[in-house]
Amino acid sequence: MNGKASHARKAVQIMDGWSAAMKRHTEDNAGLQAAWSGSTWARAAEIVHAGYPHWGDERVARFKEMLRTAYLPAVRTQVPAYNGNWELAMTDAALSISVLLEDQDVFRESLERFRERVPAYFYLRRDGAHPLAPPRIGIDSPEKVAAYWFGQGAYADGMAQETCRNLMHVGYALAASAHIAETAWHQGVDLYREQGERLRAALEFHAKYQLGEEAPGWLCGGKLERTMGPDLEVALQHYAVRTGAELPYTRELVEKTRPAGTDDLFVAWETLTHGEAAPVV
Repeated sequence: MNGKASHARKAVQIMDGWSAAMKRHTEDNAGLQAAWSGSTWARAAEIVHAGYPHWGDERVARFKEMLRTAYLPAVRTQVPAYNGNWELAMTDAALSISVLLEDQDVFRESLERFRERVPAYFYLRRDGAHPLAPPRIGIDSPEKVAAYWFGQGAYADGMAQETCRNLMHVGYALAASAHIAETAWHQGVDLYREQGERLRAALEFHAKYQLGEEAPGWLCGGKLERTMGPDLEVALQHYAVRTGAELPYTRELVEKTRPAGTDDLFVAWETLTHGEAAPVV
């Protein structure tokens, strides 16, 4: 990104080292671990492959094979009963990998997972009295919905399935949703528009409370864990800069926390890539 060949060489060295050794993900959280690293791997490989011709075809092919065999199986696993940040992060990785691999089947599958999970994770009043449940999960009563939403029984536009857990995990979900939409945007698919009302409501709802707005008693018993990280730059850049939407709480929070650092998982230095004064890559 900065034109320094030494940085490209180091990136290639790291990617070559992993692709020579990495065979599969294990443990119960394999899908999540593969998601956090796989989305970053795919974006890094796209940048290096496009701008550094000395990464040889054989090594590029080995890296792609690592993503196909060690990452895709883990991030394509169906996890409808898990907290929604899992599936959104996994979809982020699957979509990014599909673009690098030019795999249209995985690309289409990832779009459909996004279209199913986002409405089941972020609530709008038009969904009805209770949030939509992810498919194939069996949440079919108000009591089950409330339990899945961490004890919440009343809902407002923009609220998320994990709001009453903590805002950190909601931030992960917002970041993953924006990454997915941004990747699709560059491939000619406007997921931002498809889910715009829902995502804008979620951004404003959670930014307001992360900034310190007192939580009413009906919301999580009046107690919120305000632990959101640097997760909103990509979404703000699209909605506020590309489309001109007014997102006052989101903008205030982003500007208060700039320059955005990293959450040590899959969000990293997005003021650099998506701040208004920076080029969008």
